[in-house]
Amino acid sequence: MIQPVILSGGSGTRLWPLSREQMPKQFLRLTSSQSLLQQTLSRLEGLHAAAPMLMGHHSHRFLMAEQLREMDQTATLVLEPEGRNTAPAIACAALLARQTGDDPLLLVLPADHAIGDVQAFEHSVSAAVPLAEAGYLVTFGVVPTQPETGYGYIACGEPLEGGHHLAAFIEKPDAKCAAVLVESGDYLWNSGMFLLRASSYLDQLTRLQPAMLKACEEAVSSAHRDLDFLRLGEEAFRRCPADSIDYAVMEHCDHAAVVPLVAQWSDIGSFDALRAIASLDAAGNATKGDTWLTDTQDSLVFAEHRLVATLGVQHLIVVETSDSVLVAHRHQAQQVKQLVASLSQAGRIEPCSAPQVQRPWGSFQAMDSGERYQVKHITVKPGGRLSLQRHHHRAEHWVVVRGTARVTLEERSFLVSENQSTYIPIGALHRLENTGKIPLELIEVQSGSYLGEDDIERLDDVYARDNDE
Repeated sequence: MIQPVILSGGSGTRLWPLSREQMPKQFLRLTSSQSLLQQTLSRLEGLHAAAPMLMGHHSHRFLMAEQLREMDQTATLVLEPEGRNTAPAIACAALLARQTGDDPLLLVLPADHAIGDVQAFEHSVSAAVPLAEAGYLVTFGVVPTQPETGYGYIACGEPLEGGHHLAAFIEKPDAKCAAVLVESGDYLWNSGMFLLRASSYLDQLTRLQPAMLKACEEAVSSAHRDLDFLRLGEEAFRRCPADSIDYAVMEHCDHAAVVPLVAQWSDIGSFDALRAIASLDAAGNATKGDTWLTDTQDSLVFAEHRLVATLGVQHLIVVETSDSVLVAHRHQAQQVKQLVASLSQAGRIEPCSAPQVQRPWGSFQAMDSGERYQVKHITVKPGGRLSLQRHHHRAEHWVVVRGTARVTLEERSFLVSENQSTYIPIGALHRLENTGKIPLELIEVQSGSYLGEDDIERLDDVYARDNDE
């Protein structure tokens, strides 16, 4: 049996300002109407595998659940209290998979990759199955199409049926070294995807990373249910050493193998990688949104909220969102990560906060703000119900622009329809619900001395959230 394990803990900082800590790239619809996570789940259909296990950060749990709901997809949702890299995540998945007494093959897939040829992907997985059943820890190496400095490389060793012994991992090379590696024909791009038997991986951890395995065993044994989620034991998981499966296990394993993959793969790790898989115009430009390009070549121009026009430029990345604009040279696409780090060190909120904030009941987007006011566009999905709450420093005015709101205000409950409004005083107990069949949309105007999201006292919440969520 193949047990898919989807790793959804990436941050995608090289795709800022599209990707944020609160809304990383795996949840974005970058290449189709489906998000990258949804595409990853969809390509499992031809494998006839078990229901997937989705590993992610607890702060993204409602994003994961909502994207599964959109697909009518079921999965085991496992929550990490904080990121500890891939080796511990896979260890916990293997331990959970073995709890039923089974010993499945784990197909480990990052949630934020793109694959254009799904049939070729299925073929490589099938080729890897005999190796994994024989005890090999198998990774998939992408056959290079060009020298690439944004990927790590895998050196192929002696041939095996369906693949090769894994001889070595090569860190991301410079341009000259990448050209030599590709020219040799003996190196593949490191895809970060694996097929391995659960017990084989745990055996290697016993030998190579006993402290990591012990912490993961304790995190799994102390895991508890929270609504539809399984929360790993927080204290134990935080004690776990952080490391990738490559460094922690694969580099030191005698039974590591690599199977070639030719499937139009991309990790979409930068804007240049995103441009490489996009549809280009005659001048080599990739565009999205309201754009107007004149005398522009070999560029990527994305507009989310307004017209973006370019004139007389080439080799640029231009990305506009409601709160940030990035302008960068394409040849420095990999350095966006360093730019984001410097913004975070300076205390800027843009690397973390997404313009549209997702909640289990819907979403909200900031429209305007000042010293003592803030304006939001709020959408509550059908059946959505905010917590029974009060604010100590702000009042709220709600204007319904679509649908009908059921409002609880202290002891009263009443309906507010389109083009009607209501007022929530400071300190008043209140709740907002959408009991209708269509999304509820309203404009909220907050006013007061403090407008932070943590000014909330929840008295009843069907989603069991903390006050800062």
